[in-house]
Amino acid sequence: MEKAKTVKGPGNRRNMGPRPKLNNPLKTLSRLIKYMGKYYGIHMVIVVLCIIANVFASVNGTWFMKALVDEYILPMIKEGSNDFGPLLKAMIRVGGFYGVGVIASLIQAEIMVFVTQGTLKHLRDDMFNHMQGLPIKYFDTHSHGDIMSMYTNDIDTLRQMISQSMPQMFNSAMTIVSVFACMVALSIPLTLLTLIMIGVITLGSKKLTSLSGKYFIAQQKDIGAVNGYIEEMMEGQKVVKVFCHEEKSMEEFNKLNDHLFESANNANKFANVMGPFNAQVGNVSYVLCACIGAIIAIKGIAGFTMTPGSLISFLTYNKQFAQPINQITMQMNSIVMAIAGGERIFKLLDEKPEVDDGYVTLVRAKKVDGNIVECENRTGMWAWKHYHKDTDTTTYVEMKGEIVFNGVDFGYTDDKIVLHDVKLYANPGEKLAFVGSTGAGKTTITNLINRFYDIQDGKIRYDGININKIKKADLRRSLGIVLQETNLFSATVMENIRYGKLDATDEEVIQAAKAAHVHRFVKTLPGGYDMELNEEASNVSQGQKQLLTIARAILADPKIQEQKY
Repeated sequence: MEKAKTVKGPGNRRNMGPRPKLNNPLKTLSRLIKYMGKYYGIHMVIVVLCIIANVFASVNGTWFMKALVDEYILPMIKEGSNDFGPLLKAMIRVGGFYGVGVIASLIQAEIMVFVTQGTLKHLRDDMFNHMQGLPIKYFDTHSHGDIMSMYTNDIDTLRQMISQSMPQMFNSAMTIVSVFACMVALSIPLTLLTLIMIGVITLGSKKLTSLSGKYFIAQQKDIGAVNGYIEEMMEGQKVVKVFCHEEKSMEEFNKLNDHLFESANNANKFANVMGPFNAQVGNVSYVLCACIGAIIAIKGIAGFTMTPGSLISFLTYNKQFAQPINQITMQMNSIVMAIAGGERIFKLLDEKPEVDDGYVTLVRAKKVDGNIVECENRTGMWAWKHYHKDTDTTTYVEMKGEIVFNGVDFGYTDDKIVLHDVKLYANPGEKLAFVGSTGAGKTTITNLINRFYDIQDGKIRYDGININKIKKADLRRSLGIVLQETNLFSATVMENIRYGKLDATDEEVIQAAKAAHVHRFVKTLPGGYDMELNEEASNVSQGQKQLLTIARAILADPKIQEQKY
């Protein structure tokens, strides 16, 4: 099959590449368990106890069947007794065992729902909070569709593993150990026969798991590719229609979707075969044990004998022994998918946040006897608070908005410098325009001022202060930026403008709107400033979006304003 090509189109979608391989699945699983224990340690202990109680009740209930048949039912038949009192008491005891198991299962299920949803909530919180602290470079080098798949597909695979696979795996392991001990106690020959058939199940499941696991990982990759392409086409739909590339878009999407179909089909094909295969081999094992066990019970073989009650209990254990092994193999695909998703999530959480070594802060100030002093009240004056560690003194520099580039070198990577020895200055109140061909570095220069990226060499000074010494939050708070791509949120017009200054009054918002020449058209909107902008703000024009973002920047009242076209 032809391999899908990387598609480059509107939206600047980057090659997402393959999903990370399972380099250390045990480490990822251990980390996930520790993460769960951090918030729900007690709950997990209760779940473990409930599983143990459930397994104990089930195994004991089956073992009691031996005594039920051999000590109660058969003697009554042999003696022709009509006294059902002892039998009734025995049946009540059996019912009690299974009743304990039912209660334990219900408690386990309820707690696991709470633990699962709570863990996923904390993961989403941590992922989003951590993501807010990542540098812009991370989002420039990772597809938005791929990042979104972590919050959707990867989280969903973890949900299935935590709520189903992990409890089932522990339950199955406990069942296998306890049932095996009981089988050995009842009949060694039949136990050996059962183990041989289990070996057949294990070998077949291993092969099927290997095949399906490979395709499940490919499926996760292909889902990210399809999601990224759909997002790209939605964002660039106008460009697609302008150049009449609908057919080309559909052709490329079909290629990606075909890859998803192939990987998903193969993954689920092998996974679905596993269940019937294991079930039928288990049935064969049951029949063989029943036939050979009957011969042992009637005539005996090599000195081995069995009572009817022992045979009945053993056949029940035979089913119980094969079932958890079958369940383990069936859960392996889900676990592989979940661990792959967990690795991606923890990789995001391990990404180094944006470094901020600045110590110069922006404060409200006023002049007293010609000296700048810090104050709490709004004065219309801001100053840079600069603490000098060597002299243990603090100085204040009025924020005016002077920018100086002195011999600046910059490259997105250290081995490829794109800006060399840049020198420029902008005086307070001065208007500057960067003019040049596409790719000349106009946007890059503005991104250096707000420290979206850090320079390799040279100095950028803001009011005479090296911007590396200024805290990034304070630096960016002093700047007003209107991006080329307008970003408005699903909120009212008022709330979108207020995003530039969250504590602004309605009057301040309106004044900013008037300054941006947006007030007049806002008044014509249904609901005016209270009109809800829908997703992507498609209920206003592109020009109106731009004016709203300008108003938002004006509201921030910065000394330096950047507008990108």
